[in-house]
Amino acid sequence: MRQTIVFVPGFNCTAALWAPQIAAFSDRYDCRIADHTKSDTMSGVAQDVLRAAPEQFLLCGLSMGGYIAFEIMRQAPGRVLRLALLDTQATPESEQQKINRAERIRAAREGGMLGVADLQWSQLVHPARYEDEHLRSIQRKMAVDTGFEAFMRQALAIMHRPDSRPGLADIACPTLVLTGQQDQLTPPEKAREMADGIAGAKLVVLPDCGHLSTIEKPRSVNAVLAEWAA
Repeated sequence: MRQTIVFVPGFNCTAALWAPQIAAFSDRYDCRIADHTKSDTMSGVAQDVLRAAPEQFLLCGLSMGGYIAFEIMRQAPGRVLRLALLDTQATPESEQQKINRAERIRAAREGGMLGVADLQWSQLVHPARYEDEHLRSIQRKMAVDTGFEAFMRQALAIMHRPDSRPGLADIACPTLVLTGQQDQLTPPEKAREMADGIAGAKLVVLPDCGHLSTIEKPRSVNAVLAEWAA
């Protein structure tokens, strides 16, 4: 029986975030995209993911997907065979970040999902990709497909997520930590903090890459994930 990889998207992102990985790994693994749109707490989202997942699986989350992965590790560590934390952090939301996120909720409510996607864009990718219309079209479509109600639930879950740093030492499965060198939202120092706290974790920093590593640098990410999954 093939092993299952559960891919967990980031905030305001959909399965499209993992399209290059699904294409690369579906011949060898049962690849599934977690639904992180139904609950407004990390605990609730993790329960949603666990209900839909097999008894044991490989878990790979990016950004908000990493926050959800930490919650899954708190709730059901024995079910996760391997863990990959991409472009994420173990720290909780700061007060300023909560204020900023509340402003984004207001912007989405008043200006629509395309408007908030455009506000996010410059923080999500390497500056060299700012004029990449293909990448931008993926990001904008993910926002529209997420929709305001799910966007708001995700934002609330992120704003009130717990501090995952105290639990890093409890993670016992093989773990990969990957980030883009120019990730503005979860910079490399956040990745190093996680890797230092998890025994035996492997740290990979991709050069010339921002926050959306899976679609910015799919070949590089796939090469690292292939080694991790095997």
